[in-house]
Amino acid sequence: MITNHPKAVVLLSGGIDSATTLAIVREKGFELYALSFRYGQRHAVELKAAKRIAEANRVVRHLILDVDLRAIGGSALTDDIEVPKNRKESVMSKNIPVTYVPARNTVFLSYALAWSEVIGANDIFIGVNALDYSGYPDCRPEFIKAYQKMARLATQAGVEGKQQLNIHAPLMKMSKAQIIQKGVQLGVDFRLTHSCYDPAPYGAACGQCDSCLLRLKGFRDAGIQDPVKYK
Repeated sequence: MITNHPKAVVLLSGGIDSATTLAIVREKGFELYALSFRYGQRHAVELKAAKRIAEANRVVRHLILDVDLRAIGGSALTDDIEVPKNRKESVMSKNIPVTYVPARNTVFLSYALAWSEVIGANDIFIGVNALDYSGYPDCRPEFIKAYQKMARLATQAGVEGKQQLNIHAPLMKMSKAQIIQKGVQLGVDFRLTHSCYDPAPYGAACGQCDSCLLRLKGFRDAGIQDPVKYK
């Protein structure tokens, strides 16, 4: 149901971070507009998770847009490149991994920017963080700050003074364990989420990719049992 509350566009992948971000935005009293992408990712099962999370949070609208990043490739998530498995955390953070999707967050934020202008939202939320971010350059605070500066110059609503866009990354300085603890505090049902980069055909997480390992470590550090199924 539409209210008089301010509107917010929330990027929703279906994972722990985006689910917790959505819960944070809900707690702040925003009308929720969730945005997900079918971008050619090998773990497209995450979109089923995104749908479940959106429904559980009773968002005003949930858009799933098609963006063919597989045609560009260059990532283990969108190309015929093997997903790394069983890597130590020290190795994960050493270099930008092959699971980095070129310009993905730039592309996603651009769609969020367009939608926010159309619906009259001044706020976009994205669940990136700079602690457990696997070295992705578009998860850094410098990137978010720079994108917001650009975004305020990029729209008719901004130029005409009708919109003062803010891009929020509320998880930026949180560890995975802290994110999970925050989610539990806000009532996030982590059974609905999906994090694996290379799931089985029936959807079970591999338990070995970087994303699974960071997720499992986060739950261990938080002292909470991960509720999803692994192969």
